[in-house]
Amino acid sequence: MLFTSLPFLAFFIVVFAVYYFLSRYPAKAQNLLLLLASYYFYGYVDWRMTALLLVLTAVFYVVGIGIDRFNESAERKASWLTTLGVCIGVGTLLYFKYLNFFIESFADLFTALGLRCNAHTFNIVLPVGVSFFTFKLISYVIEVHHQKMPACRDFVAFATYVSFFPTIMSGPIDRPNRFIPQLAKARAFDADRAIQGCVQFAWGMLSKVAIADRIAAYIDPVLDAPGDYGGNEVLFAALLYPVQMYADFSGYSDMAIGVGKILGINVAQNFKFPFFGRNIAEYWRNWHISLTGWLTDYVFMPLNVKFRSLEAWGSVAAIVITFVLIGMWHGATWNFAIFGLYHGLLYIPLMLSGGFFKKKKIKTTAKRLPPLSDVTKMVGTYLLVAFGLIIFRNTTADAFLSVVSGVLQPWRLSTPGFTIFLMIALLLVHDLHGAFKTFPALDKLSPVMRTAFYMIIIMSFGMLDNEKFIYFQF
Repeated sequence: MLFTSLPFLAFFIVVFAVYYFLSRYPAKAQNLLLLLASYYFYGYVDWRMTALLLVLTAVFYVVGIGIDRFNESAERKASWLTTLGVCIGVGTLLYFKYLNFFIESFADLFTALGLRCNAHTFNIVLPVGVSFFTFKLISYVIEVHHQKMPACRDFVAFATYVSFFPTIMSGPIDRPNRFIPQLAKARAFDADRAIQGCVQFAWGMLSKVAIADRIAAYIDPVLDAPGDYGGNEVLFAALLYPVQMYADFSGYSDMAIGVGKILGINVAQNFKFPFFGRNIAEYWRNWHISLTGWLTDYVFMPLNVKFRSLEAWGSVAAIVITFVLIGMWHGATWNFAIFGLYHGLLYIPLMLSGGFFKKKKIKTTAKRLPPLSDVTKMVGTYLLVAFGLIIFRNTTADAFLSVVSGVLQPWRLSTPGFTIFLMIALLLVHDLHGAFKTFPALDKLSPVMRTAFYMIIIMSFGMLDNEKFIYFQF
């Protein structure tokens, strides 16, 4: 059930009406409705997936309570339970997402060494959103063990956190100590907050339907068969792919956050104008924030402490390992691992120069735009990101090399659609205003007018395309 579909609209209208009718009752009534709605939403894809979700939720609920009980009286038992929880979460990911990958990789290795190997892969169905809700569960047991929050003893509230329907498919990955406390009290309808949510949802839908899908219609044929196009067309498509990724994924995140606001629940921010980053570190601080923040806290920081004796090179090793994991989190193919390694290597000069931990604000002129030197760095960072995403997109070396060699082909006269430039301009205006307050007149538009403007554009470009979001596959 896609956010951009009519079934979702009908589903949400029903949930919205019943949800605020229940606001006169204790919070558990609204939470139970959200839980049932979330399982219906998740099961709409394949009802069999709900069994795994329910079992994992129940297991981590019990493990969390056990950790909380032993934190004070038996630290070793608490540590063992935390390790058990992490292993269950990681094991779930390894089984559903990576088991076949490891079998095929070892089979290829043995074959290359001249050894006979009869390998058989399994017909494993990848549960939608497994990468997202397993990370929620892992962070929960770690936070309880570190005593950053007490264990949740309300199963309905805990299960609602794990399965919250706006975020279960593609995030953002909410932290339990920020999300679960919001479920303690009933949420009364707040008109201003609901309007803000509608505006953010409308912008997210516009990003997906009118920008990402329109760009995809142009670049997908080019990047799938670069030999059939001129070098300039392949280059243009490659440079557009980061914009498509951003509009698609940030569009989903905006819609999820918007739905959360309408329901009176704060969902984690996932993007903060990443293409204005002046180096790769600034880009990643503002791209898929909930994932990079999660891996920073639970992977990079522990590794950085462990490798402290190696000084700067310890941090380099920690960041490279973290980024390989970021790449592999996206899927079980070698291109994702290489994508992560590529970004980890880009960090090395920055870290050795001491610029990794510096967070300088961008200086702006009287017109509130960044100076030319910063713009130059932004363009350079964007080019590095675009090259990395070509690795990300192509699962085989031949496909990657065909795109790279396609750029070197003779250029030919072509006319990219005016629609693409119009939509990119709209995205640029939106982001420039958000990052630098470049167009103060936009603030004078009422939320209702802004929502109406977004919806007119959405309807103009076909609301009912129902193209899946890119990150549904992860």
